[in-house]
Amino acid sequence: MELTGLLMENRLLNARATLPDYDRSKLVPRIVHLGFGAFHRAHQAVYTDILASEHGSDWGFHEVNLIGGEQQIADLKQQDNLYTVAEMSADNWTARVVGVVKNALHAQVDGLESVLAVMCEPQVAIVSLTITEKGYCHSPATGELMLDHPMIVADLHNPTQPKTAPGIVVEALARRKSAGLSAFTVMSCDNMPENGHVMRNVILTYARALNSELARWIEQHVTFPSTMVDRIVPAVTHESLDKITQLTGVSDPAAVACEPFRQWVIEDNFVAGRPGWEKAGAELVSNVLPYEEMKLRMLNGSHSFLAYLGYLAGYQHINECMADENYRLAAHSLMLHEQAPTLKVQGVDLGKYADSLIARYSNPALRHRTWQIAMDGSQKLPQRMLDSVRWHLAHNSEFDLLALGVAAWMRYVGGVDEQGNAIEVSDPLLPLLQKAVAGSKEGEERVKALFAIEAIFGAELPKVTAFTAKVSAAYQLLLAEGAKVAVAKYAAKLK
Repeated sequence: MELTGLLMENRLLNARATLPDYDRSKLVPRIVHLGFGAFHRAHQAVYTDILASEHGSDWGFHEVNLIGGEQQIADLKQQDNLYTVAEMSADNWTARVVGVVKNALHAQVDGLESVLAVMCEPQVAIVSLTITEKGYCHSPATGELMLDHPMIVADLHNPTQPKTAPGIVVEALARRKSAGLSAFTVMSCDNMPENGHVMRNVILTYARALNSELARWIEQHVTFPSTMVDRIVPAVTHESLDKITQLTGVSDPAAVACEPFRQWVIEDNFVAGRPGWEKAGAELVSNVLPYEEMKLRMLNGSHSFLAYLGYLAGYQHINECMADENYRLAAHSLMLHEQAPTLKVQGVDLGKYADSLIARYSNPALRHRTWQIAMDGSQKLPQRMLDSVRWHLAHNSEFDLLALGVAAWMRYVGGVDEQGNAIEVSDPLLPLLQKAVAGSKEGEERVKALFAIEAIFGAELPKVTAFTAKVSAAYQLLLAEGAKVAVAKYAAKLK
């Protein structure tokens, strides 16, 4: 059985999943979301669906994929824009059918004009994004738009037919301005510190390169709230889809599985209204940065630490890392002793937060692949580890585990694992990484070559011997004895 028509036909599903019991025809697509990936489906859309189901909200989505994900959009269209979210705990799975999607488009299938047309609909109040860090075409080390990025260069030469998310957002705003329509809020939901500020910088830099008057209008009329998003959403697999089919009795290729935990902290700064997401459990605050830093460093930082060291040791999933006492101890210590001291967040028990993260990582149902988390490391390393390293250097404190995490990333991007097998490194800076690896001998020379990539490490950090020496020593240990032994040796110092 397929998902289409289930609301009328499938009473059995009603007992196994929460269904959209509201009148979907009354939903108004006031949000255009760029990036209909697994995370958005399991996070922002679920909050909005809870609002519609439990609080009578009429806010709906235009969902858009710009590059890739053609099949996701096709599957969604095929089943009346409905899809399933399954929450996976160790002993129970529950399902929810999300109904707040009104329309689904793909820029390369339906045409860019169809995407720009929905972004210019008068009722659209928010354009939100989950496009991953690399989608912003910015330098992770500085947070600034890379005006020499090939796709940005192409968009600036042909601004009415852009391909990048920044180019498309600016073109939509330009068209709204010309038509006398009000501006919309631009809300990033990607894992970056001060993601709203990054979005604002990227958009305004791009707009200034096009038209100073347009840039001034955007500066005056558009807001860019920052957000902190948290939910572990592993990549969809045939295994997870089969499990959802067994759970619901319905085949749903657009389904997604995730952990039960979810959190969303939002800067309350919207120019054209917003849904009452706080009624569905979101936190609306005046300053998101302390929460962002907490999540990026304690959760995402330890996730990356485990991803690189776990993959090198042969652990395919994060819960396998948690079954190794040394990895568990090292990750917990990294959170509490090297990440927590760098944070500004108030009123949060960071010890309990660390314990909860370890418990979440240990969930055997998630099967979150280390390889998936290891992707795009050049974009993640600066905010997940290097900002903390800079704090420790300024405060003359220890950061041995952070240095080990950076060394593990370097070992990983070398492209060969401890058994001599090729690693499929996925990273937007892959040509730069491969050039550094190919042009250096294994060992200290390799470390220096990777430190020289300014887009990741900046100009100053590679000059600090207290940092480079620690990383180099950790790298040599990984080479000589492997990740499991290296983690065990670091963990032994913690016991």
